Amino acid sequence: MASPHRIGVDDPDVDMDLAQRLLCRDELFTGEVAEYQNGQLVCLDDYVNGVRDGSSRAWYPDGTLKLEGTVRNGVALGEFKEWHANGVLKSRQMFDNYLYDLREESVWDEEGRLVRDWHRE
Repeated sequence: MASPHRIGVDDPDVDMDLAQRLLCRDELFTGEVAEYQNGQLVCLDDYVNGVRDGSSRAWYPDGTLKLEGTVRNGVALGEFKEWHANGVLKSRQMFDNYLYDLREESVWDEEGRLVRDWHRE
């Protein structure tokens, strides 16, 4: 049976196997996985064969964007951004495209002031 394009993480047909891969109706899932709180979409991740792979986005309950980035084979890749609830950028992380390792990170407070700026040598 083919998996649906989008499922809810709390759907009764959704489970995890021993390898922590996402299953829908006992099959590895490929498509979008949504999480809702009080009817509001708060998280949306792409999965391929049961593993997070593709875009990853999260929102605050009021709909304000909270997090955005890309995951490949379950590991963060490239740029990830996170915002404070007031819409100000909270952090920017750059993950190595080959080593799947954090190579730089900048963090700002709720007023937009830089509080940390780190780069791997």
